[in-house]
Amino acid sequence: VQLQASGGGLVQAGGSLRLSCAASGRIFSINVMGWYRQAPGKQRELVATITSGGATNYADSVKGRFTISRDNAKNTVYLQMNSLKPEDTAVYYCNVRARLNINWAQSDYWGQGTLVTVSS
Repeated sequence: VQLQASGGGLVQAGGSLRLSCAASGRIFSINVMGWYRQAPGKQRELVATITSGGATNYADSVKGRFTISRDNAKNTVYLQMNSLKPEDTAVYYCNVRARLNINWAQSDYWGQGTLVTVSS
C-alpha cells in the first residue's frame, strides 16, 4: 500500500489548509483512515480518524476546527483545517488500516508525512 499525502505548507494563524492522502496498491478493503501529527520534540498524536461508514473521532485540541472526510471510491482521506494555531505546527501523517486480501488480517500503513507550519 502506498500513501501519497499532499497539502501541507506555511500559513498564518487563523488560516486554513486542506490535506489529502490517497492510498494505492492492491487493496481489498480499507477500514479506518486517519491523520496523526508529530511536533518537534513530541510524540506522534492522533488528530482525527474516520471509519468506512463515516464515523469520526477527533482529538479535543482540534474539535470544531478540523474536519476529516473520505472518498471511498478514490481511497482518499482529507483533513480540512480551519482557524489554525501555531500549536498545530507539526508533520502530519496519514494512516490507513487496510486488508490486502479477504483472508488476511488488517494492517496499518503510514504515509511519508507533510509539514504544516503555522506562523503567529
